[in-house]
Amino acid sequence: MSAYFKDYVSVAAFIGLGVFLVLLFLSIAAMLRPSNPHAAKMLTYECGVDPVGADWSQSQVRYYIYALLFVVFDVEAVFIFPWAVTLEKLGAFGLGEMLLFIAVLLVGLVYAIRKGVLKWV
Repeated sequence: MSAYFKDYVSVAAFIGLGVFLVLLFLSIAAMLRPSNPHAAKMLTYECGVDPVGADWSQSQVRYYIYALLFVVFDVEAVFIFPWAVTLEKLGAFGLGEMLLFIAVLLVGLVYAIRKGVLKWV
C-alpha cells in the first residue's frame, strides 16, 4: 500500500472511531436515562407559562430585515479581513475594488435607513 493511501486509511480510522464513540455513548445514555412518560411532559413549555390562545401569531417583518442586514454587514467583514491581509500585494487596484465594494454596501445602508428599516420600535 502506498503512502498516499495510508493517509486516507488513518483518516478513515479516525472517522470510524468517532462514529463508533458517538453511537456507543448515545446507546449508553439511552439505557441509563429514566423513562417516565407523562401527559404533562408532552405540553409545549414556554418560560414556565402554559400556552394560551392560538398557536399562530404574526411577527413584524422588520425584525427579519434587521437580522438580514446584520448578516450582510457581517459578510462584509468576512471579505474585508482577507483583503486587509493581502493589501500590499493587491496595490492600488485592490484598494479601488474594496472602496467600490464598501460604496455599494453604503448605498444599501443609506437605502435601508431612508426606508426606516433600522428604526427599532
